[in-house]
Amino acid sequence: MVRRASASVLEQSYRPIEILLVDDGSTDHTPAVLAELQAAHPQEIRVIRQANGGAGLARETGRQAARGAFIQYLDSDDYLLPNKFTDQVAALEAHPDCAIAFGTSRLEDASGEVLDSASRRTSEPTITSLFPLLLLERWWHTHTPLFRRWISDAAGAWPPYRPEDWDLEARMGALRPQLIHCGSTVSVQVDHDSPNRVTRGAELTYLRDEAIFLPRLHACALLAGIDPCAAEMAMFSRWCFLRARQLDASGEPALAEGLLALAHYSGSADPWRSAAWQQPVYQGLRRLLGAQAVGTLSALHRPRHPQVAAR
Repeated sequence: MVRRASASVLEQSYRPIEILLVDDGSTDHTPAVLAELQAAHPQEIRVIRQANGGAGLARETGRQAARGAFIQYLDSDDYLLPNKFTDQVAALEAHPDCAIAFGTSRLEDASGEVLDSASRRTSEPTITSLFPLLLLERWWHTHTPLFRRWISDAAGAWPPYRPEDWDLEARMGALRPQLIHCGSTVSVQVDHDSPNRVTRGAELTYLRDEAIFLPRLHACALLAGIDPCAAEMAMFSRWCFLRARQLDASGEPALAEGLLALAHYSGSADPWRSAAWQQPVYQGLRRLLGAQAVGTLSALHRPRHPQVAAR
């Protein structure tokens, strides 16, 4: 997979480029493959090896080492189309007020069959800012955008917890950058059946990470100027309430308490469309029955937030 991903960058019609291959503590024959790629393309490929720290820290290592005016992230199991850099750089040069260019990403299975010619909302040129949509969903893939270097640096470091991409993009969104669609299909997300992908893991671990992420996402939305009465804010409140109940059911009442407070605060401008009106009832049951018991009861009929599958 890493050979194909690297080849898709080498096949870009745009030059000059640099390719930073970050080996995040591989224990198989990956180092030999990366050495082979670097030897074959010494002018364009650099290999950086580090102790295993996860996807976010690996991307941060690449960001720190990058020297270009534009930043592109690409995981080893996805690939770019040859026109990506040419089309997106041209879009940014034609629109100097824009900091991020994106294009359409398609979804394929491991055999190459196209599952969706326009994955998520990547084909929508009317999306010109990260918020408010980012408050509810990550509507593109890691490889979809091309960033100007300044927005990447201004947003700061990749976090070590999930969802690391969403966290970084929320911090970009807080700076209110303008987006431009380049008008073409630029990359491919590959859907794998394997349960051993590094982006998957225990549900409780992800819930703990979200308890860190959700307050940050909310703060970034406010900095981006999102109206507290916006429909997206009410839906965000309901998301926080759902996660709080799941954390209660999982025996994490302290983390749940923080998200209950956030659900109330973020939904207070529109309590009937948000989860704010449910807070007194749930908190009363929580005191009466105990956090884990009431969380478990509510989990029996809770809806599943769509972003659990899109992380």
